[in-house]
Amino acid sequence: MNVFEAVKQSVTTRQAAEHYGIRVGRSGMAACPFHNDKTPSMKVDSRFFCFGCGASGDVIDFVSRLDGIGAKEAAVRLAQDFSIPYDEKKTGEPYQKPIRRRQETPEQRFRQAEKECFRVLSDYYHLLRRWRKEYAPHQPDEEWNPYFVEALQHISHVEYLLDVLLSPDMEERAALIIEYGKEVKALERRMAELAAADTAGRREHRERHAAAPER
Repeated sequence: MNVFEAVKQSVTTRQAAEHYGIRVGRSGMAACPFHNDKTPSMKVDSRFFCFGCGASGDVIDFVSRLDGIGAKEAAVRLAQDFSIPYDEKKTGEPYQKPIRRRQETPEQRFRQAEKECFRVLSDYYHLLRRWRKEYAPHQPDEEWNPYFVEALQHISHVEYLLDVLLSPDMEERAALIIEYGKEVKALERRMAELAAADTAGRREHRERHAAAPER
């Protein structure tokens, strides 16, 4: 494989950032080297994205911008610094960046992600409050309903996450969205399924009631 393919398969942006002297926090956040970043606003993992200035790309883009060199030079430097083997005969092949249509600014995408995350967690929080009330046991020896148990286990944590999303600390909000993004998506699907099942149950109840013979 050529140097671009070899590097991208072998080194993450986080590894490169740390190798070249950039401190990366446990959550993957770092001070962006591409603008005057007073608080860490750049997320580095396999790729990088700055919530402040919008800089983004893969590990080759990162080193290219960091050192002010071309993509080929950046790829070769990474290969040398990380001892990555590659086919030198193919080094001259042009680096093809993925073509992406830019419809929204990075800030708009971040705000949208924040909004969606808050909406889902808020809906779940209100659902948990309802479950805690509706499914609470009426007798000391009564078996606890799974929905009641779930409400007790998760309501305080969800309340904490909502408080974080209302925090003025952008780094804290960004870290939450990145860390819980997949879980929030899964939670959104689950609530949609629960709502659909509830609607179907109510419809079936109405149909049975309507079909029942009058006495």
